[in-house]
Amino acid sequence: RRGPGQAAQENRRKQILRTLKDQEKQQKKATLGLSARMNQAGLGDKMTAFWIWSAVLGVIVFGAALLTPAPTWTAPFLAFAAAFGLPRWVVGFLAARRMKKFVEAFPDGIDIITRGIKSGLPVNDCMKVIGQETPEPLAGEFRLLVENIAMGVSVDQALERMYQRMPTPEVRFFSIVLAIQQKTGGNLAEALGNLSVVIRARKMMREKIKALSGEAVASAGIIGSLPPAVIILISLMSPSYIIPLFTDQRGQLMLMGGGFWMATGVFVMRRMINFKI
Repeated sequence: RRGPGQAAQENRRKQILRTLKDQEKQQKKATLGLSARMNQAGLGDKMTAFWIWSAVLGVIVFGAALLTPAPTWTAPFLAFAAAFGLPRWVVGFLAARRMKKFVEAFPDGIDIITRGIKSGLPVNDCMKVIGQETPEPLAGEFRLLVENIAMGVSVDQALERMYQRMPTPEVRFFSIVLAIQQKTGGNLAEALGNLSVVIRARKMMREKIKALSGEAVASAGIIGSLPPAVIILISLMSPSYIIPLFTDQRGQLMLMGGGFWMATGVFVMRRMINFKI
């Protein structure tokens, strides 16, 4: 039988868990939204231009689909995919590429801070050096970080904004190290040096996994590209042979079924070879 103290402790533990879950949901909402992805891709908060280009792309694809021998009912679906799917994919691709460049240069930035602290420079001055001497996007993110701190934003809040622009574990580790050092003290240079070693080890592990899974990635790409390639070749060599596949109802059902199972297979293969570190 639990006493009042144990019950209060259990309630406090549940409250902490609920608070952490709420914070995690807020962070996901802040980092996975379209506006956040635009900022992560370095495109700024240009939502109006994004929707205009999406609408123009959808209209162009709709008109092009009507001019092809494909069934008319496919035009709205292709236009919808082009207007809402393709632009988001491009933004996600640009954001992932930009974050990859940031992560690759991030250990060098931490090393600059470590050497600067050992030589007697304040942390803010070390961050300014990163904003001036390192390549983009690392330099731009640290310039924004220094500007936010200079405007009176606390270090924790400035690092949280940086995490929203660059939602990577490396930035989270960096903010945790600085927060712990501010509250408890200690050798910041040594802590950041250890963090740099950990981040470089994570990078080496990612490269090792990429090398080991290269054969599986190539196999998935070849298997996924074979059916579209065969359809294109037959369309060029003997159009009359493959036209019934697009015009006849049975052929259309076969195309939809084949596309569904191909997408399922590619998704499963991607999940099998996609490792998160």
